[in-house]
Amino acid sequence: MEQNEYKFKDIRAYRVGWLLTVCDFLFAFPLLQIWAWKRTTSMGLAYLGDRKQIEKDIRHGAFFMTNHRDIILDAAWLSYKLRMRYFIRPFIGIGNNLFAKKWIEVLVRFNRCFVVKRGAGAHAQLENAKQLSAYIGHLRSQGKSIWLAQREGRAKDSDDRTQAAVLHMLTIDFEQQNRPVEEFFEYVKQINICPVSISYEYDPCDYLKAREMQLKRDNPRWRKTKRDDVESMLTGIRGEKGKAVYRLTPSINHDIDRMLEKHPDYKGLPIKEQINHLCFIIDQHIFLGYEIYQRGTEFDAYIESRLAKIDIPNKDEQFLRERLYEMYNNPVINHNKANKYYEKSNIPGLV
Repeated sequence: MEQNEYKFKDIRAYRVGWLLTVCDFLFAFPLLQIWAWKRTTSMGLAYLGDRKQIEKDIRHGAFFMTNHRDIILDAAWLSYKLRMRYFIRPFIGIGNNLFAKKWIEVLVRFNRCFVVKRGAGAHAQLENAKQLSAYIGHLRSQGKSIWLAQREGRAKDSDDRTQAAVLHMLTIDFEQQNRPVEEFFEYVKQINICPVSISYEYDPCDYLKAREMQLKRDNPRWRKTKRDDVESMLTGIRGEKGKAVYRLTPSINHDIDRMLEKHPDYKGLPIKEQINHLCFIIDQHIFLGYEIYQRGTEFDAYIESRLAKIDIPNKDEQFLRERLYEMYNNPVINHNKANKYYEKSNIPGLV
């Protein structure tokens, strides 16, 4: 997967005060979080299926693809846990649209981040995608691990779905080389995509998401401002999350092999259709990996407290309440559907 069209420099750590290296920051940042929020936040690393198989899958580098909860903390916590348990420090892709403030850029670069350029014209988007794909190929050829969200932006309703555009970007070099479509799945297996499910008992930004949904409903032209992005990031960092669980799942390479054994003709499908199959596999891993929290009657009071935090003109309480419940119900619905799919398919190792 090595590509020679682009030349890349290794990411270096910023030097600010006593935080001298990336290693220092990956230890210090989560410890600061624990100190600040120890009464409200717990975080654990869990596994879906055979832990030994997962450890084997990630041993020589993996492409960790996750759902979205909090763009800064998701990457920081996962990096910290992987470093502490396996000495893996993934490189992290983050969109340049989030660099609304200088402190955000400094913070994420401490976290071993590279920039995913967005918001350009069609020609520039293609060139950015080619360069990003080449950089990811460069990292993977060296056995490095990478973290990237499954989609651009968070799913407001927590119905997490992998965007085909992300996989198109990852495989754009394959398409540019005009290689036979029959080789596409083998090319993807070299990337070694290992999905990770991220679950928060409470989403600190839930009321902000509901607010955005009504504003968008009332005015389809409404767009978030940079100030809104900063507010969401700060709320996500400082807000209560309850129990947070990061669940590693096996590489999708196993699913690809099983799929091709059952449907060998899939190798001849157009790349767009092959990517759709890959998106489905990734989604099922993430759905199965959700932590399902027990919700009692006190959860209704929690929803009402979040509803009270929303202050907008023409506040539609019924609509907002439905959206808040929807955010917490969709992961459960998707988890149950994925369970039924794998039980029906009789695929071992995941359920």
